Amino acid sequence: MSDPTVVLDDLRSESDELDRLVGELSADDWARPTPAPRWSIAHQIAHLAWTDAAALLAVTDAEAFAVETEKAFAAPYSFVDEGAEQGAAQPPAELLARWREGREQLQKALRAAPAGSRFPWYGPPMSVASTATGRLMETWAHGQDIADALGAVREPTDRLRHVAYIGVRARDYAFGVRSLTPPTAPIRVELTAPGGEMWTYGPAEAEQKVSGPALDFCLLVTQRAHRADLAVRAEGEDADRWLDIAQAFAGPAGPGRAPKEAR
Repeated sequence: MSDPTVVLDDLRSESDELDRLVGELSADDWARPTPAPRWSIAHQIAHLAWTDAAALLAVTDAEAFAVETEKAFAAPYSFVDEGAEQGAAQPPAELLARWREGREQLQKALRAAPAGSRFPWYGPPMSVASTATGRLMETWAHGQDIADALGAVREPTDRLRHVAYIGVRARDYAFGVRSLTPPTAPIRVELTAPGGEMWTYGPAEAEQKVSGPALDFCLLVTQRAHRADLAVRAEGEDADRWLDIAQAFAGPAGPGRAPKEAR
């Protein structure tokens, strides 16, 4: 069983980095539009706060979370936006405080969970490590939207390995959510980490391969950039098809971002 402490520590660091980006923003800046249609910076933080609260509920009260799951399944295309809208309507200081408090409560609950715990989620049940990894992926992805809105450039870190891991593991999900048959042949993934080392997934002898910078792969699977604008390459028909539909997040297939040229 892997020790979840590492990913929990990385989740805290990722959240703190984003906090430094938004902590001193003016009210006008909180209202800035982000690349996500109709979402301001306030919507992005509200979504993170809302999802942290959902994860905390899953960890601490499975029955109450089941009720929330029913609401989500009843409105799969709107419940996320509704949660963001409600939070974005709060004064920025209140929203920021809510996000800070909620993510710390989730940290404490996950660290206190017994070894081997499994929690319900909108997809398969999650372990402590997978819950923290999912929260880190979302924090990084929505943080990218905020950085783009502010014109800020974030230095990539080795925390991206968690995002890349989810992106690889979610390959078959990306096909399934589009009612497509996942490939049966293995696909090798070779990513160049920010520090220059290689992160690899899948058998070395696989005939099909995906390769490129880890940052670009993470931008692709979180749908924060279009494939045409990234240096991620595919060898093989299945690998090529995967890169067109890749997504690391649960829920309906997202439309993704348009190429820079089109924007």
